[in-house]
Amino acid sequence: MTGLICLALTVARLVLLARVVVSWLEFFGVRPPVTGPSDRRTISSRGDRPVLRPLRKVIPPAGMFDISVVVAFVIIFVLQVAFC
Repeated sequence: MTGLICLALTVARLVLLARVVVSWLEFFGVRPPVTGPSDRRTISSRGDRPVLRPLRKVIPPAGMFDISVVVAFVIIFVLQVAFC
């Protein structure tokens, strides 16, 4: 059971990290191609919605920075220390 929890937390952390990387690439002007089998931005945003949506309701935006991602990383880290 703890192995499954650890795996889920690791996947959640990697999905959030991918979302951060994609958002930074977009900020610096790197755009994914319009055509292709998958849109990287759509895949990563679908994966992080269940984690970030409740946090975004509680945590107000700090200008152009999304603090909810940092809070999500801290929560995942604490849960990994507790369960893994």
